[in-house]
Amino acid sequence: MHNTIYKVIIIISCALLLSGCGAYFNQPITIENARIGEDTKVTKTLRDFPSPVEPVVVGVYKFRDQTGQYKPTESGNTFSTAVTQGATTILVKALEDSKWFVPIERESLSNLLNERNIIRSTRKEYRKSKNPNEPQLPPLLYAGIILEGGIVSYDSNIITGGLGARYFGVGGSTQYRQDRITVYLRAVSTSNGKILKTVYVSKTILSQALDANFFRYVRFKKLLEAETGFTKNEPAQMAVSEAIEKAVESLIVEGIEDKLWAANANPEDINNLITEYKAEKYEAQNTGLYDRYFKERRGKTSVFVKGGAAYISGDYNNPELTYDIKVGGRRYLNPYLNVNVTVSKFELTNQNSFSEGFNAVDLNTELMLLPFEKLSPFFFGGIGSVNNDDFDRTLFKFQYGAGIEYLLNDKIGLSVNATHNLVLNDELDNIVQGKRDDQYFNFSFGFNWYFGKPIKMNKKSRTLEQKKKEELQELKERNRKVRKEGISPQ
Repeated sequence: MHNTIYKVIIIISCALLLSGCGAYFNQPITIENARIGEDTKVTKTLRDFPSPVEPVVVGVYKFRDQTGQYKPTESGNTFSTAVTQGATTILVKALEDSKWFVPIERESLSNLLNERNIIRSTRKEYRKSKNPNEPQLPPLLYAGIILEGGIVSYDSNIITGGLGARYFGVGGSTQYRQDRITVYLRAVSTSNGKILKTVYVSKTILSQALDANFFRYVRFKKLLEAETGFTKNEPAQMAVSEAIEKAVESLIVEGIEDKLWAANANPEDINNLITEYKAEKYEAQNTGLYDRYFKERRGKTSVFVKGGAAYISGDYNNPELTYDIKVGGRRYLNPYLNVNVTVSKFELTNQNSFSEGFNAVDLNTELMLLPFEKLSPFFFGGIGSVNNDDFDRTLFKFQYGAGIEYLLNDKIGLSVNATHNLVLNDELDNIVQGKRDDQYFNFSFGFNWYFGKPIKMNKKSRTLEQKKKEELQELKERNRKVRKEGISPQ
């Protein structure tokens, strides 16, 4: 037994390490040369954007960390800031990569003006000719749009957790932590000061740690100890860069949609670009803080097929697991509540004492806790009846249970559930003994098929949809009466 558990612990430890083997087997054991900065996932998207009809000249005066937050440590905060203070430079680089904007220097405008004054005074003092046609210093570009905003929040440890196991000095563990930054970017017209567009982007920052260790006396006074592992932290600068680049991407697409600027591309390509962005935005608006995606998913009607096991708790000893098959359908009254009917065929058996086949019909009310997510627990309860295979005995019962469902898509779901059936007499196993009535349990796994349009999330939308159906039904009924009576409709 000990050897088996010992092997399981070793396997778990190896699995924890191998899950991050890319980082584990790429240890920095040599000095690395300077390299060109890495691109984020959004950088390529910006570079692949269709070109604009005319690039927009923009100025960025200040785009910095507005949180004033210092980097947290286990012993408290340090004097190092949590995020980079060079967000303006990152934004200017993103604007350049997009090819949609011509950024002009405004962050260090005083340095630029001083240098231009030096040029003028030097030319005036040392030029030899008094030629009036001598070219003058060209004027500075002025911006049609100013980009404002900044990093408005840095939230530490929004999710923390881990997993570990240890047995007889052998163990392994993993820990993780997730932080979150938020970026706002707005475009302001320099002609009238109107805010043309504001976009908002958030990005998480992940930190992970994996380790495995071995501590064991292999012989008398001989101790074997080994430890390995690694920690991987997502660079905050890369997270800030990706968030800012995503904000620039959003600003470009929403500007095209609102006709603030135009793309030099086919109308079909532009429509596809806007459609994809709207789909992404809709998904983002319906995604909660912890990546919980809320969506209108389940149709109003569904049918299901389930298979599993039945287990009796009656008057005989040594109950056994036997088969259980269910079919049924459900109708949703609203996204959370539905009524369902189930027909099942199963067998109940006690070893060498009792074995009989049964049929049951259940009428349940079911509560779906998270109807707008892929994974949702549910609870149900109701009344039903049980008949033996000869249909010479009919017993009534109450049942309740719980389960969990995972949607493969909007039409098909997988579910696992358990049901406790309380028979209202003690004759299920053909023997009356004791004060307690007979009971049995069902454990099922199955498929759900959904039909019809998904139920609206918003209550007002559901009410409006129901009202339209009622009006349509009234209109059909009125037309039917008109046709029947031969009267012209008013």
